[in-house]
Amino acid sequence: MQQTPTSDQTAARRLDPDAPPVLQLRGLRTEFQLDDGEVQAVDGVDLTIHRGETLAVVGESGCGKSVMARSILQLVDRPGKIVGGQVWVPRPPADEVEATARRSSFFRGRLRRRIKPEVDTGAAPEGMVGMIGADPAVIRAVRGKRIAMVFQEPMTSLSSVHKVGDQIIEAIQLHNPVSNEVARDRAIDLLHRVGIAAPETRVDAYPFELSGGMRQRVMIAMALSCDPELLIADEPTTALDVTTQAQILELLASLRDELGMAIMLITHDLGVAAQLADSVAVMYLGNVVERGEITEIFRSPRHPYTQALLNSIPKLGQGSDVRLAPVRGMVPHPFARPSGCPFHDRCDFFQPGRCDTAAPPLIRDEQGHEVRCVLYEETT
Repeated sequence: MQQTPTSDQTAARRLDPDAPPVLQLRGLRTEFQLDDGEVQAVDGVDLTIHRGETLAVVGESGCGKSVMARSILQLVDRPGKIVGGQVWVPRPPADEVEATARRSSFFRGRLRRRIKPEVDTGAAPEGMVGMIGADPAVIRAVRGKRIAMVFQEPMTSLSSVHKVGDQIIEAIQLHNPVSNEVARDRAIDLLHRVGIAAPETRVDAYPFELSGGMRQRVMIAMALSCDPELLIADEPTTALDVTTQAQILELLASLRDELGMAIMLITHDLGVAAQLADSVAVMYLGNVVERGEITEIFRSPRHPYTQALLNSIPKLGQGSDVRLAPVRGMVPHPFARPSGCPFHDRCDFFQPGRCDTAAPPLIRDEQGHEVRCVLYEETT
């Protein structure tokens, strides 16, 4: 069982306070129109990630973490639809946008018909561009080049009928005008960088010939093929043994420090977050209920949901006679969202007539710690 470090055992890094943002989300909302009703998978998320920062997005399964990540890159499939908010990323140069469009045969025709503006994105900050409703050429230039994503299950994300090297080469050539030979050398170098032995041989392997850990490393190599500013890692250690999990997390940390990129780590495991993240955003039913620095979250969690998550898992140094306290109740059915605070029916501090009547406001202290809970209204 994964154990969670104490607050003193979370590694705090010194981040550049003047680092520019590589991603800004403002009021992002994504819904799924189903026969039985409407599901609000992402319900007004506000997040900012700066260059070099690692943000862990944590929460139980079904809280909207992966849908939020796909919404950033405009990869939400029907019947899902982005219905509100903004996704701002650094604006790619115009010549880069044009070159990517020319190199992508997929772009011509089909991509333009598929992506349509859904909402009014408003004016983007200086140097940024809105992804929602953007020109397909801009979206294509951002995907893979500016923002890359490692999906949750590498076996289904990789093509089973193509060699892993060919898949990496395709990603390289989409954004870089290089020959097959140069792209192949780059692919071999990437496989070596992510710790795959004998990369000259493995470059010609098919996904089914590799272990789960090696496939995950291939996905990371593909994501890094164009030196992205932000890497979104969706449950990168799921279904891996403990030793391989540690190796993947160590790899991500070393690549982050080497390349200076930011990471959005999506996980349900607070132990994984503690090993890699600088800050944490806790999601519940499509919204961020608490955000703060990793050490502060572990030392002094404020939202009752964050407290319940931390109390439900073992901690290093904890005696064997200490009983774990599981999070009470179940995640509500998406068609039966509670009124007011979505966590009130599972909360140990529930106040009738207050918690169940109106959505709690976002409260931010002087240190930047944010929480959505009425318990802290009088303290600010």
